[in-house]
Amino acid sequence: MSSLVQSVDWLAIAPPTIAAVVALAVLVADLFLAAERKALLGWVSLAGLAAAVLMLLPLLDGDRATFCLTGAPHVCSYTADRFTLVIQFLVLGGAFLAALLSVTALKDAEKQVPAGEFWFLLLSSAAGAALLPASRDLATLIVALEVASLPAFALVGIRYGDKRSSEAALKFFLSSVTATAVSLMGISFVYASTGTLYLTRIAERIQHVDGQLHVLAQTGVVLTLVGFAFKTAAVPFHFWVPDTYVGAPLPVAAYLSVVGKTVGFSGLILVTVVALPSYSDVWGPALAALAALTMTVGNVGALRQQATRAYSAVRLLAWSSVGQAGYLLVPIAAAAYSKDAQKAIGSTVAYALMYAAVNLGAFAVAALVGRTRALNRIADYRGLYASNPLAALFLAFFLLCLAGLPPGVIGLFAKVTVFSAAVDAGLGWLAVVMAVNVVIALFYYLQWTALLFRAPEGEPEKHRVPAPLTAAIALTAVLGIVLSGAPQLVLRFSSTGLF
Repeated sequence: MSSLVQSVDWLAIAPPTIAAVVALAVLVADLFLAAERKALLGWVSLAGLAAAVLMLLPLLDGDRATFCLTGAPHVCSYTADRFTLVIQFLVLGGAFLAALLSVTALKDAEKQVPAGEFWFLLLSSAAGAALLPASRDLATLIVALEVASLPAFALVGIRYGDKRSSEAALKFFLSSVTATAVSLMGISFVYASTGTLYLTRIAERIQHVDGQLHVLAQTGVVLTLVGFAFKTAAVPFHFWVPDTYVGAPLPVAAYLSVVGKTVGFSGLILVTVVALPSYSDVWGPALAALAALTMTVGNVGALRQQATRAYSAVRLLAWSSVGQAGYLLVPIAAAAYSKDAQKAIGSTVAYALMYAAVNLGAFAVAALVGRTRALNRIADYRGLYASNPLAALFLAFFLLCLAGLPPGVIGLFAKVTVFSAAVDAGLGWLAVVMAVNVVIALFYYLQWTALLFRAPEGEPEKHRVPAPLTAAIALTAVLGIVLSGAPQLVLRFSSTGLF
């Protein structure tokens, strides 16, 4: 008789487990630390995230899986394959950089943000984000998605007495809860049609659904896609993004722009390409239309930002992130039409790696300027080169990467990769829409870049850069420069191994 007790591969689950354990340790330690020693919690959190990233290294020697069905060792709930490790590196690395920004932000907040709760929520969210790409059944996928999302609501509204922060958290919460409800409805329909929650078994069984359940299965597929479209901030489910980014503490906005977006996209990839490849005729055209709509609305929204409006720099980055989400959707849509779906998905992962590095860098410089200019307008960046040449040069580099212009070679490389994925899949019209949007984006990115080197109005204001903020800017800049020098590393690293 086979044992019903499952063995657990602790090494495979180490990255999200370490983040979760350190989160609990920080919460408990907060009860016993004096107010003047709360800063230690930030450094412990950084150490925990660094340890979680390092635990990815022993997993590189081959695929591992755990929580498998008894009698079916290849049907598992948790798989640490190449796709999982790349996304875990992205989300845990992104969380580490956001934590570096947070160390300075919490010190500047002067007790407006409770340190213990902040670090617990950030680490908990990072643990959920690291669990999601390893999930290979719909129940684990939804649990991971909510563990990543629920702490993020609280992080957005964590500042005491800040009405803007509270409103942003409420808008984010309501939109995300709606997305979850729609996703759960869709997943319940898929389960009712197939009788399983495991992604690989869904892929097998949904092709042979009984005729009476065919409409139910199709409805489940559509509702699941709509739910994940909310999470990825795809238009028309993007309305929460600008207000949420402005209302949240800047490190939290940076975290959401990279880690939150990556969580949504990795979930979308698992549901479409792994669980529902036979329904590519449903999700392929839908995602292609969403990609075109998202990149267009995002870039037009960024273009309309007025330089003198309060928080216009953060709003521009928010709308820009919506536009970038459109580019990220292109290869996933292309996977529905491509003979090599793995290559198409690799293009999304490659673009996500580029976007994560340079977008976090742009937010890091925005956090630096925001320390002396609380309204963080685009106009406040005029003459930044005169007061802080390195910060201005780095921000210019990050913006050029996002625009896809030299010397930001990695940005150009990532855009060409996504563009070629669309062309190879026969989506010529989507490649044309993307090309038009890249031109639109050039205008506002170059406009902001030029402003950095113009003569400042009045005496240039010196920006003192704390060590954690310096480290965050330097790490993202080094990563962007190295990848621009050797862009082939991105494609080699982002080969997914999903199939």
